[in-house]
Amino acid sequence: AAFLQRKLIPAGAAYLAHVKRTLNSFTFDEYDKQLEEERKRLEALNADGLNGEDDLGVGEEEESPELLLLDAKEWKKQDHYQVLGLSHLRFKATPEQIKIAHRKKVLKHHPDKKAGASHSTNDDAFFKCIQKANEVLTNAERRRQFDSVDPVCLSLEEDDPSASDFKGQEKDIALFFRTFAPIFEREGRFSKKTPVPMLGENDDPKENVHAFYDFWYNFDSWRSFEYLDKEVNEGSDSRDDKRYTEKKNKSERARRKKEDIARLRNLVDFTLSLDPRIKRIKQEEKEAREAKKKNKGGMSAAEQKAKAEEDKRQAEEEAKRKEEEEKVARAEAKKAKTAAANAAKKARRQQRAADPGEAASS
Repeated sequence: AAFLQRKLIPAGAAYLAHVKRTLNSFTFDEYDKQLEEERKRLEALNADGLNGEDDLGVGEEEESPELLLLDAKEWKKQDHYQVLGLSHLRFKATPEQIKIAHRKKVLKHHPDKKAGASHSTNDDAFFKCIQKANEVLTNAERRRQFDSVDPVCLSLEEDDPSASDFKGQEKDIALFFRTFAPIFEREGRFSKKTPVPMLGENDDPKENVHAFYDFWYNFDSWRSFEYLDKEVNEGSDSRDDKRYTEKKNKSERARRKKEDIARLRNLVDFTLSLDPRIKRIKQEEKEAREAKKKNKGGMSAAEQKAKAEEDKRQAEEEAKRKEEEEKVARAEAKKAKTAAANAAKKARRQQRAADPGEAASS
């Protein structure tokens, strides 16, 4: 049989590797080293500068079936932190952690990756929810608006303690601090002023306790409620509809703000009424007043002793001063008397010298 002649075309990974080695004059070992360095470079690039330690636990929370079935059109009702797997951090999540969580969710739920691998019809919808969550949480102003009405924090506010929760336990100091310390930490994030004084400890001095209540009774909050604004009816171009909706939203924001200020004021009042430090401070002030009444002139024994010693010292100084003045006065009087006697003698001598006849007859 005749031999078949076939034209071979250089191609394939082995040929491309041969070309690269030839063009760069690499040995096999040098070429392998260059491939390893390129692989590491690409891994670092794809990782976006993240490492395992920073990445630990962020964006890996379990996704419930209800979460995966969220409607992207109802994005205002979704918990953006939960969508990105940041429920355990919430308002404490840093921009870097949000970035990490978003990237993980995108890699997991991107429609291109899900295509053909899942029979769910809601993959695209949840991916849109992920994008909306990232859009809100990476915008400082919109994140503040969402944090103001964070559904988890709102539910915690509804569970704030009441008088019935402390009935029969008003003197339980540990319960007081265990209950109210996290509440003021949560509320403190809304403060325009920093640092925000926290509840503190039972042995705090009076100055610290008074400073705490002065701050919270004059609390200046940045909390706002724009996130709950009603949208203008879709498809409506009516200016009247827009003006009405804007007016309604403004009124609702003002109402919610007023209610929030009242809620916080009531919380501070309730805390003050149970604070064991206030009772301790009042008792100390009462004892101090009673002690003043018992002591003469309202002074303690030590104060009385000090005053007596000071009075004695002043009396001695006054006596010494008077003695010196009298001594000087006596010396001046003696000097004046001597001067007067001398003047009298001189006058008599002058008189005798002026009247020699009278002097002779005498």
